[in-house]
Amino acid sequence: MEEQSSSPLGSVVGGSLTEGLEIRLHPDVSVEQMRVGKFLVVQGTRSRFFCLLTDVSLGTSSSRILADPPSPQDDLLQQVLAGSSTYGTVELSPMLMFTYPEPGQKPSQQGQTENGKSPLASYQAQTSTDIELLPVKTIPSHFSQVYEASEADFRAVFGWEDDPTRKNFSVGQPLDMDVPVCMNLETFVERSNGIFGKSGTGKSFLTRLLLSGIIRQQAAVNLIFDMHSEYGWEAIQEGKGVNTVKGLRQLFPGQVEIYTLDPESTKRRGVNDAQPLYLSYDQITIEDLKLVGPELGLSEAALDNAQILYSEFGKNWITQLITMSNDDIQEFCEQRQGHKGSISALQRKLMRLEKLNYIRSACPHNYIDEILQSLDAGKHVVVEFGSQSNMLSYMLATNMITRRIHQSYVKKSEDFLQSKDPALRPRQLVITIEEAHRFLDPATVQQTIFGTIAREMRKYFVTLLVVDQRPSGIDPEVMSQVGTRVTCLLNDQKDIDAIFTGVSGGANLRSVLAKLDSKQQALILGHAVPMPVVVRTRPFDQTFYAEIADPDWQEMDDNELFEAADAARTDLGF
Repeated sequence: MEEQSSSPLGSVVGGSLTEGLEIRLHPDVSVEQMRVGKFLVVQGTRSRFFCLLTDVSLGTSSSRILADPPSPQDDLLQQVLAGSSTYGTVELSPMLMFTYPEPGQKPSQQGQTENGKSPLASYQAQTSTDIELLPVKTIPSHFSQVYEASEADFRAVFGWEDDPTRKNFSVGQPLDMDVPVCMNLETFVERSNGIFGKSGTGKSFLTRLLLSGIIRQQAAVNLIFDMHSEYGWEAIQEGKGVNTVKGLRQLFPGQVEIYTLDPESTKRRGVNDAQPLYLSYDQITIEDLKLVGPELGLSEAALDNAQILYSEFGKNWITQLITMSNDDIQEFCEQRQGHKGSISALQRKLMRLEKLNYIRSACPHNYIDEILQSLDAGKHVVVEFGSQSNMLSYMLATNMITRRIHQSYVKKSEDFLQSKDPALRPRQLVITIEEAHRFLDPATVQQTIFGTIAREMRKYFVTLLVVDQRPSGIDPEVMSQVGTRVTCLLNDQKDIDAIFTGVSGGANLRSVLAKLDSKQQALILGHAVPMPVVVRTRPFDQTFYAEIADPDWQEMDDNELFEAADAARTDLGF
């Protein structure tokens, strides 16, 4: 790695451990060079502090200068005052520190040790796992020098993609450097995570980027509920003209399977080998109906009577209810103490399910088991909704499928914990859902399988990747369990506050989040990165395709791609 060669930008003139550091810029450094979110380092006497720039301000040595400022045309006087009487200051929030192992080593202000070596030399030759980055529990002394972060600093903190000890993945670059910022995907998939940002900031592209990294690094298997058909096959790219970006199936044809709730819509998009997916009434539970109760207009009384019907007819209660006549309902209520009005209303509301193309009275084939077989074989599954992308369909089908898969994973995990046989260890599963606040809001979070998964963390080898533009709508307890948060621009103060739920030192980062660009910038903080960082996200383009796709991937026409996918399914026994 390169040594510290940049000139110092400023000196520490104040601050505290809780409030951050105040830095006075040197006269030759323009305050306009300093941008919120920039990564800087402070060279202390015994330690090197890795910091995030959180605020920029102007200062003067005397109020008289502001009372009688120099004329705009008086360049000479402005230059005389600059640096001494007028100056720029920045606020830094220390995130990590590295302490030099040699007790007597004392770096100089120029970034060189007394023996002429770089203060970074003690960690430049090491791998990222050898570097002991410590939480910040002290601060540098007065007049410690501040430097631009070097490539060595970024490698020390974030590692690099070819690190053999970790499954690192580059998510982007710093705002002002051409150095990759890596995320540890093994750590990432251990907990539930979130991708947040207001509409139009690129959440879908970030999601596609991270999913590609998980597939490429084999960190987990993915189950993706693709509400708007953006991840499996090609999708429209925002901007002028009609441009498309490749989907996961095109980049990893032998590893990704597409299931669809609307086969005709999927075929119209050019995907001719997607597997149809149907669900039946006997797979719908009362808990599923509670989740979509507002969409169907179900009252509490109707749901209470649904429990009476279930007690009588078992899992076929919906089929029995839909076929009941008024006389049948009257007779049932007399025998079972049901409420005729509530049951009749429940019948009318549930008849809306007949309009859902993927719902059947009975399914001779268990499609959810087929999805489980694909996941067990290491295949990644994308479930497309096509024209069935309304919230009723999305919430109902997603909850039904996930509940069954979670039950299977609980059983597998218990078998593994009992036997301790590594061969029985379930594959780590990441479930991606959009419009996450619909599943995880405080009113329904206790009724959905997603709330259970978020609270269990990695107990049963299943975690969530939630994608949402309204993080304030997610239950605070669930948000506190979100391990890594990848956040694009947010404007609403409640959403910004929600992002920092359970985050130590979040107050200093609010200004960073509020100042992000509206496109291709994100703040990443949490479990999978050593410290918060602002990145220019990696472009999802031809260069990325060549870098991330299967090693033997090449441009294929649709027929060639479908033949490759058919061969992969044959290998699985489908």
